[in-house]
Amino acid sequence: MEHTSDVVAEGKLIGETSYTDRSEKFTEVEVDGIKIDFYDARNKVIHEVKKSNKVSQAHIAQVKYYIYKLTQKGVEGVTGVLEYPRLKIREDVYLTAEDLTLIPQWEADVKMIIEQELCPPLLHSTICKSCSYFDFCYSNETNEI
Repeated sequence: MEHTSDVVAEGKLIGETSYTDRSEKFTEVEVDGIKIDFYDARNKVIHEVKKSNKVSQAHIAQVKYYIYKLTQKGVEGVTGVLEYPRLKIREDVYLTAEDLTLIPQWEADVKMIIEQELCPPLLHSTICKSCSYFDFCYSNETNEI
């Protein structure tokens, strides 16, 4: 869904216009179905650009997951940086020992949801309106959230 999302396109535009020289210095990395937009291979730093810090815990989890996946592929010492250019905020992200036990559980939870015969109930949360999967989740709904 993300490749057709206006929300994702807006975020990508913010990243591209805020950090115009990034595409020259950093590379896009795809591993195990995830796409890391900006990876500084020399310094082993993942850069994740977001337009708002409203769901910062989810953003941190996303970067930790990226670090985890690169670590699984044998890339040691990877760190991350969350960047909110509109807010002029940068936050360093590190993978902890606790994360190494939590992330496999996240993966197991996702797998369980995917394998269910029925979709889980809708959240009806205001944050849903800003999600790139909104149309997917609410495709059969007649009422707005």
